[in-house]
Amino acid sequence: MRFPPSFLDDIRNRVSISSVIGRKVAWDRRKTNAGKGDYWACCPFHGEKSPSFHADDRKGRYYCFGCKVSGDIFTYLVEKEGVPFPEAVAQLAQEAGLPMPVVSEADMQREEQRASLYEIMEFAAKFFEAELQTARGAKARGYLSDRGLSAAIQKEFGIGYAPDDRSALRTHLAEKNISVEQMAEAGLVVSGADIPVAYDRFRDRVIFPIRDARGRVIAFGGRALRADVPAKYLNSPDTPLFHKGEILYNFDKARGVAHTSSQLIAVEGYVDVIAMFRAGFSEAVAPLGTALTENQLALMWKTVAEPTLCFDGDSAGQKAAYRALDLALPLLKPGHSLKFAFLPEGQDPDDLLKAEGPEAVKAVIAAAEPMAAVLWQRALNENDRTTPERRALFERDLKTLIRLIQDETVQKHYLADVQERLNTLFRGQPVARGGFTKGTRDRPRLKWGQKAWEVAQPASQQLKALASKTGFASTSERRERMIVLSVINHPELLHDVWSEFAATELSSRELDSLRSLILDSASSEESLETAGLRGHLLSKGFGPLLDRLETQAKRLNEWFLGPDAAQDDARTGLRQMIALHHKAVTLDRELKAAEAAFAGEPTEENLNALVAVRDQLLSASGSEAQILGFGAASGRAIDQVS
Repeated sequence: MRFPPSFLDDIRNRVSISSVIGRKVAWDRRKTNAGKGDYWACCPFHGEKSPSFHADDRKGRYYCFGCKVSGDIFTYLVEKEGVPFPEAVAQLAQEAGLPMPVVSEADMQREEQRASLYEIMEFAAKFFEAELQTARGAKARGYLSDRGLSAAIQKEFGIGYAPDDRSALRTHLAEKNISVEQMAEAGLVVSGADIPVAYDRFRDRVIFPIRDARGRVIAFGGRALRADVPAKYLNSPDTPLFHKGEILYNFDKARGVAHTSSQLIAVEGYVDVIAMFRAGFSEAVAPLGTALTENQLALMWKTVAEPTLCFDGDSAGQKAAYRALDLALPLLKPGHSLKFAFLPEGQDPDDLLKAEGPEAVKAVIAAAEPMAAVLWQRALNENDRTTPERRALFERDLKTLIRLIQDETVQKHYLADVQERLNTLFRGQPVARGGFTKGTRDRPRLKWGQKAWEVAQPASQQLKALASKTGFASTSERRERMIVLSVINHPELLHDVWSEFAATELSSRELDSLRSLILDSASSEESLETAGLRGHLLSKGFGPLLDRLETQAKRLNEWFLGPDAAQDDARTGLRQMIALHHKAVTLDRELKAAEAAFAGEPTEENLNALVAVRDQLLSASGSEAQILGFGAASGRAIDQVS
C-alpha cells in the first residue's frame, strides 16, 4: 500500500525518533542531552561496549558511527523490529493521533501533483536567479548591492529577480510544457474566470525563495523595486505546498546550526534574516508576513528549548513581541520558553548592522530577556498602581493571566516568581497615612489630614477625564475608526502610508482584525480598488462593521473619509490622523509612567512632568483637518470644513 508522503511527514513531525527507539534502548546518560534532542546509546544493530549510536530528534534520524546504519522512525521499526511497513505506519499514526488515510485514486493523483509542483517551483527559482544576472536585472543588483548583499550572499540564499513583464515567467514555464493551471496551482500566476489572460504574480521584484525543512522551494517572497505599488513585500498565496503559518523562512539552513549552537533567533523578515547571517548568526529564521503562529512556535521548540525572538525597536515591534508572549504563555512546558531581544528604537537588524556593525547586533542578542521578565515589565507599563484597589486589580489580573499556563509545574513556578516580584514592588510602595507632614525641598508640604497622593488630585482628575469614554479614550477610538474607514474608501493611498498604517496600534479588536485583513488583501494584489476591497471584506463577514463605520462618519460629518472626497484631501486627512494617533498613543504611555512616578514620589518635579504630558494629550485631541486650504480639492468652502 502506498501512503501519501505528506501523511508520512505529518507522523515524523509528531513522533520523535528518541521516543520510538527509547522503548527498547537505554540512552547513555553521560553523552545524551535531551534538552537539545541529542541521544546516544550502544547500537541496537550491532554489539558494542561504548555508545556510537546517535538519534537526533530535530532531524528525526538515527545513525551509528560504528556499523553505519541509518534511518528514520519507519526504518527502525521495519529493520530492527521486523514490523511490516504498513503496520509500522498504522502503529505510529495511532501514536501521533492521526487517522489512517483512505488512499483513493484521487489522493494518489494529488500526491503526484505535489511532486510535480516541487519541480515547477525549482524551475521558477532557477529562472529568477538567472534573470538577476541579465541586463534587465541591473536595477535589482543595484538594490542588493546598496543593501550590502554580496554575490556570495545572493547565491547562498538563492536570491533572484522577477522581470517587469506580465508574462516572462509564464512563457518560460510554458516552454517546459507546464500548463497555466499548474502555474496557478503553484501560486506563480494570477488567473480566474474574470481574468482573460493569466499574468505573472511577481513582477519587478527582488525574489527570495522560501524552502521547506528539506530544502525544497515551496514559495517565493518578493520585494518591490518601485515605490508606487501597494505592497512592498508580496508572498506566494497558500498552495498545496505552502501554508505560510506553518513555515519559517531559512529554517532548512538554520536548524543544523541551531542544533550545534543551541540557539535559534526569529526576526521579522527576509532581509532581517540575511542581516543576522551577515552579523554571524546563521541560525536566524523569520515568519512570513504574519504574526508568529502556534505551528511556527512548535517548530522552533522542536529545534531548541529557548528560541530568541528579536523585534524591531518601534511600537509595532513591541506589539508583535506581546502577541508572541500571549501566544506562547499557555503552551509553556518545563525547560521550554522564549527569550526576547529588543533592538534600539526605530531600528531593524539591517539598520543596526549598517550603523554599528556586527558587535552591536551580538550585544542585542546577548541581552535577550527571559519571558517572565518581559511579562512582568509589560504588566508594569500597562497598569495603574496608585491606590490599594488598583494594586489589588494589578495583582489579580497578572495572576489570572499566569493561570492560562496549561502545565501545572510551570504555572506554579511562574506564580511563585510573580509573588516574589510583587512583594518586592509593594514593599517599596509609599503608604498613604493621615496626619501632618513637614514640607521639604523635594516633597510638597501637606495640610493636616492630607494624604501624599492627594497632592496630585486636581491634575489626576483631569487626566482621568481624558481616559474616560468622553475624553481621550473616545477621541482615540474615533480616530482609529476614521483611519480604517479612510483606507477602505481610498485604498490607493496605501502605498503612501503602508508602514505607518501597518504600525498603527488599534485598541479595538474589531478594527485591528479589519486592518489585518486589509493588509493581507493588499499584499496579494498589485492594485486595489474600493469596490474589490469592500467585496472582499463583506465576504469575510465585516458587513455590519462597515455599515456602522459609515453611519458614524455621516452623523459626525466626517466627509473626508468618504469615497467622494478628493484624493488630495483624503491623503492629507489620513496622514494627519495617523500622525496624531501615533503621538497620542505614545503620550498615553508616557502619561501612565508619569502617574506611576508621581504616585511613588509626589515631588513638585514629578507633578510638573505629569501635567506637561496631560497638556500635550489635550493638544493632540480633536485636531484633524485643521489645515489651511483643507477641503478645497473636494470643492468645499473653508467654512464648511469640520
